[in-house]
Amino acid sequence: MATIHINYMGDLRTDCEHLQSGTHINTDAPTDNQGKGEAFSPTDLVANALGTCIITTMAIHARRDGIDLTGSELDVTKIMTTQLPRKIARIEINLTLRANREGASFLPDDETRTRLERIAHTCPVALCLHADVEQAVRIQWEEAVSTHS
Repeated sequence: MATIHINYMGDLRTDCEHLQSGTHINTDAPTDNQGKGEAFSPTDLVANALGTCIITTMAIHARRDGIDLTGSELDVTKIMTTQLPRKIARIEINLTLRANREGASFLPDDETRTRLERIAHTCPVALCLHADVEQAVRIQWEEAVSTHS
């Protein structure tokens, strides 16, 4: 059974439906490759998949230890090759992790941080990417800033 249905809308754009949820996303070719850049490009989605897989997989493992990573953030940069064939050369991910336990911010111990950080390099998408795609993952832990006075 299919997971995604894609409708090519013309003008280098697609409408993609996740069949289980009915959620839609659109893609557009990037401006440097004949598109308008008005939506994620297919290669943007690959870089996005790596970032979301990293944080989701880390959150699954953190949850087992009673740790909530809500409020963590990732900045993802995709760098394409400058020569043909056109492909992703490097994906840079700057990950700021914020851990919470029982509603309070805290910094996990070194062993827990190391175990969770290892997951960033072994999530399913990371393992699926070709070895030629450099995955540069930088991880920083910080305590969440309390919004209560």
